[in-house]
Amino acid sequence: MEVESLKKSVFISPTFGNLSFQQVFEKIIEFVKEQPDRQYNLIVGSDSFPGEETVFVTAIIIHRKGSGGRYFYRKIKHEKVDSLKLRIFTEASLSLEVAEALKKKLSENGVSRLPVEIHLDVGKNGATRSIVKELIKMIVGSGYIAVTKPDSFGATKVADRHTN
Repeated sequence: MEVESLKKSVFISPTFGNLSFQQVFEKIIEFVKEQPDRQYNLIVGSDSFPGEETVFVTAIIIHRKGSGGRYFYRKIKHEKVDSLKLRIFTEASLSLEVAEALKKKLSENGVSRLPVEIHLDVGKNGATRSIVKELIKMIVGSGYIAVTKPDSFGATKVADRHTN
């Protein structure tokens, strides 16, 4: 999947309904401009659910530290992916795709001071522990902050909520 596909993606906001990627970006900027002196984190996280087909959900969260935030998500249905490792790497790749597009738009709009975190659905315990280091290197090597379980709520709580 290429970044161009983001132009055609529909994101869903519990607050605003269906939005294009451009509209999501505009809502993020509006949210930050409401209280520009506050600190913000821009978080991207993905999760998946393997059923008849595999559903991948990527969430974008703008978090105003100390007082909530807003989130947006998109769902992509894919043929069934049985391999846990492939599913996890696909989640990370989808998050990177969205983070790259956000970073590009932020720099075009002079708002590049927003740190972008990528939340991964992996941790030091459980089935994914063997690939944690690889994933962190992939994210950090791409210029982002990598966050894993138990702190990766963007993937484990927000995106997970919309996988089925």
